[in-house]
Amino acid sequence: MAQFLSLAEAIKANVRTGDTLALEGFTHLIPYAAGHEIIRQGITDLTVIRMTPDLIYDQMIGMGLVKKMIFSWTGNPGVGSLHRVRDAVEKGIPRPLEIEEHSHAAMANAYEAGAAGLPCAIFRGYIGVDLPKVNPNIRFIECPFTGERLAAIPAHRPDVAVIHALRADKAGNVLLEGIVGVQKEAVLASKRSVVVVEEIVEDFGPRNANAIILPSWTISAIAVVPGGAFPSYAHGYYKRNNKFYLDWDDISRERDTFLKWMDENVMRKGPEDFAKYGRGA
Repeated sequence: MAQFLSLAEAIKANVRTGDTLALEGFTHLIPYAAGHEIIRQGITDLTVIRMTPDLIYDQMIGMGLVKKMIFSWTGNPGVGSLHRVRDAVEKGIPRPLEIEEHSHAAMANAYEAGAAGLPCAIFRGYIGVDLPKVNPNIRFIECPFTGERLAAIPAHRPDVAVIHALRADKAGNVLLEGIVGVQKEAVLASKRSVVVVEEIVEDFGPRNANAIILPSWTISAIAVVPGGAFPSYAHGYYKRNNKFYLDWDDISRERDTFLKWMDENVMRKGPEDFAKYGRGA
């Protein structure tokens, strides 16, 4: 059952050195505040999973926390490369980074399989592409019923999933709506989960047609951090800060400017500093 904790307590209790970790959120509800807390706590030797690694994994990788990344696309959306990821892959700075690349469809299916307790995901995919030549975890099987050739990859079964959501009620149930990505599947596939929310409410009230409610028993810890998805957005709370993504290209291009920014904006700050980005700020 979900415990209500501070963000620092939630991360300390659930994210451990050497873990396989999934921070999910697709454009919307990216868990930046939680990622920053992991950085401040110096939790290292992580294998990280994410469909679209962007700035938060650039920051974690640049700070030397990550040994391997499993992903389906990586970059600064609409801008270009992630410079800290490139330095790790190409130069081993600050440490070598192993990468395992998949398609979006494969990643989503791997989370679904993990949520169902299955050892692998089986789906139609990887037809006429080169990824199977460089990723030994992409394999093919013959359907025993139709003879069709199908792709298979290992299920995602993270030690811990960390997501940002909109609201939790006092019983520890959590609401997601808007673009929901694979947050639900990541939580259900993981041994432990931390959910950061904008606020606690008495009742969720009217909901959009695509709303998802994660019941309390699927969640290990809930922390309240208004604005905690910034610079991504939280539906109904605040918009995506496009300027920040543009600025990040210059901030992260050289290691010295990156480290200076991280020291001033992550290491010396806390989750309360995200509140200025929240609704009504």
